[in-house]
Amino acid sequence: MRVRLVVAAMAAAAVVVAGGGCTGGDVPSADRGAGRPPAAGAAPAADQQAAADQAAGPVPATLKFSGTTLDGKAFDAASFAGKPTVLWFWAPWCATCFGQAASVSDMQDEFGTKVNLLGVAGLGNADEMKEFVTDGQVGDVTHLNDQAGAVWKKFKITEQSTYVFLDRDGKVLSKGWMDSVDFEGKVAELAG
Repeated sequence: MRVRLVVAAMAAAAVVVAGGGCTGGDVPSADRGAGRPPAAGAAPAADQQAAADQAAGPVPATLKFSGTTLDGKAFDAASFAGKPTVLWFWAPWCATCFGQAASVSDMQDEFGTKVNLLGVAGLGNADEMKEFVTDGQVGDVTHLNDQAGAVWKKFKITEQSTYVFLDRDGKVLSKGWMDSVDFEGKVAELAG
């Protein structure tokens, strides 16, 4: 969250400097006031960004996407940089996806501190997606609402259920369908 606010503050400052003023439009409430000067004793935004980049490492191209979660929060995949990541592409009407929900939830519980897990919901509407998460008891995993298919297109996903495994540097290790046993083994392997 802190990295997103810092990035937002830097982007807002660049717009003001380049454009000679505000461009107007809606500003998400989390970003309001992000351009204020730091409090006394606080590190400048550039120093905070540098520290965040150094801690997480550079953001690989595979993690340069953002969206909105099913619960309406802004999400930036850059927050996953420096840690192995699994993207789970699912659709709310997909029986196979629903069958995988328990394994995804179990892996979040067991390895969520070592491996990022992200559900990328598509091919349905928000109410159906929320119902899937509730009924599948997979609410402990962050899920993007990708109705427009932007993330699906980025990863060239053509069918659900598909897992994309990324190493800590963002390199795609594997992409495709797998059963729960293989999925759980691969997540455990990523967790090291």
